[in-house]
Amino acid sequence: MSGLLDSKQETTLKPFILQEGEFFPSDRPLMLFDLSVRGHHPAYIQHLIQYFIAESLPGRLVIVVSPRFFEEHGEVVEIAKRYAPAQVQFQAISRVEEKQLGQRKSARQRLHRTFQEWQLLCKYAQALRARHCLALYFDTCLRPLAVSQPLPCCLSGIYFRPTFHYSTFARYQTNAKARLQHSWEQGLLKLVGQRSRLHTVFSLDPFAVPQLNRLLKRAEAVHLPDPVALEPASPERVQQLHTELGIESSRTVALIFGALTQRKGVPQLLEAIAALSPENCQKLCLLLVGESTLETQLEARITELTTQKPIQIVRRYAFVPEADVTAYFQLADIVLAPYQRHVGMSGILLQAAAAGKPVLSSDYGLMGELVNRYRLGLAVDSVQPAALAQGMHQLLNQPLENFGCRLQMQAFAEQNSSTLFAKVIFQRLLSTSA
Repeated sequence: MSGLLDSKQETTLKPFILQEGEFFPSDRPLMLFDLSVRGHHPAYIQHLIQYFIAESLPGRLVIVVSPRFFEEHGEVVEIAKRYAPAQVQFQAISRVEEKQLGQRKSARQRLHRTFQEWQLLCKYAQALRARHCLALYFDTCLRPLAVSQPLPCCLSGIYFRPTFHYSTFARYQTNAKARLQHSWEQGLLKLVGQRSRLHTVFSLDPFAVPQLNRLLKRAEAVHLPDPVALEPASPERVQQLHTELGIESSRTVALIFGALTQRKGVPQLLEAIAALSPENCQKLCLLLVGESTLETQLEARITELTTQKPIQIVRRYAFVPEADVTAYFQLADIVLAPYQRHVGMSGILLQAAAAGKPVLSSDYGLMGELVNRYRLGLAVDSVQPAALAQGMHQLLNQPLENFGCRLQMQAFAEQNSSTLFAKVIFQRLLSTSA
């Protein structure tokens, strides 16, 4: 893959959105690079755009995204178009480039794709003459950075999944495989830390930062708040949603939100519910909200459960617009996060804390540590359906005020405001003119 587009592809800058293959004139923008269109990615980009505009930050911001971002998140693009068309622009990679990106189904495919994405990052940073690039998912840059050619500009990134420090957590149980993973991570980070133009590694895990700084040497690691919106939804919207979903008023609403996958522990949760007594099921409305590749499998199991148990199970298999996310959490009484040995942060914990709702969470890794430190609810071994069932029993049979501390939930959410998230990033990105 060439480092620059050829002369036939370079065209004059249009007023707002660049078309495929078009680039800016000679001024050197800040560049954000993120080819994902699901999960937290659109929200992160939205928070950064809004802060950049609200604070009238100097220079220009160019966001390099997949062409699908324009199709699926037009409301985010519209913010820049409406309020700062000269300062904030989007650049799509070409559809040919997107089509050529590999799959992520196997470890080999994922590795190949990380190098493809790295080549695209370098290509667009060079073509845009970026002065600083932020990789919004830095984890995929680690291996290419360890072996690749010189960087086209200063590079920073958001690191999601460090595990090398998990042995310091109170409930963590290590094994040979985990120790090997920790050693591998540390070796990789030492190599990455030798890159002279690596500037800042933003860690969503605050407990990883001290050791990251020892490993990186030249670059600096800083803790990055994981952004959550603190503004509540209107009571009218929450009530409207309650009515739309047909939730029976006498039931305790337990919400599981986001991608409804094996990794999120949805099958284990359904098995836990199968073990609940009829008395507990009578109290419960399970609310499943989010896209799922397991819909057929889940529906078959839900049909069995609702036939056998006096439980209400409401599902909405759809991507939820950012504007409605807080309403779902305010609607819930309990938030479920039965992730299966999840590495890194979870925005679900933050959304629950902002809404003041107790969680039933995995006790593994950073999630378990945060639940216990900030008293966010219950943390259990979510790999075991029996442990989940016991946690559900406790939540359904005691006052919910007994679980967690609302003041600490509020403090946890406020430490992770979307404003603070963007402020930390731009303070670092604007600290160098390289």
